[in-house]
Amino acid sequence: MRYPLGVLDLAFRPASPVESARQAAELGFEHVDVLTDVDPATLALPVGCPTAFPKPQPGWSSTPAPADGPGAWERTVRWFRAAPGALLEPWAGATVHSIETVRAMQAEVPGLRLLVDTGHVADWGGDPAELLEHADHVQLRQGRPGSTQLHVDDPSGVVDFAAILGGLERVGYRGRLSVEYFDLPEYGWPLDDPRGWAVALADHVRGLMDGPG
Repeated sequence: MRYPLGVLDLAFRPASPVESARQAAELGFEHVDVLTDVDPATLALPVGCPTAFPKPQPGWSSTPAPADGPGAWERTVRWFRAAPGALLEPWAGATVHSIETVRAMQAEVPGLRLLVDTGHVADWGGDPAELLEHADHVQLRQGRPGSTQLHVDDPSGVVDFAAILGGLERVGYRGRLSVEYFDLPEYGWPLDDPRGWAVALADHVRGLMDGPG
């Protein structure tokens, strides 16, 4: 099955969302994940930002789980109960950072769905395939335990993108996929060429979706 393939606007930082969308369209991406909605002509798909931790709002597509700490679990529960329809994005270092904490949060917030970032799941040593049945949006990047973003060709990467696509088909996923790479050294995620890495992974994923020939 072929899924719509987009890219996170931060891959084009410091370009504006509109300029990011222009570049993304030139590269063949079908949408751009952005923090807030903008003109649909720019391909924008509002799904939240991995470095800003605003309180989720009803109708928002995604908000990352808050960083772990005193009272953070209760705050996460309170926020997501008050924002039906918001997707939660688990990540290493957050209140929700494992298969077990995902299940526990879903028990606290009935109906809670996820944005699954394969790099974040690989970073905490998990298997993204275990979360796909709970996903309404999926962001793709290569990773390994202790590292959120690696080049698709890095031999130490543990994310099997063919297995991810197969898993999505098995669970009947009908959402979108987005490639996510960014250069954010101030948050501990430096990267010299996020655009180039995004294009390389997109080419790999398109090849898997299109199949031989």
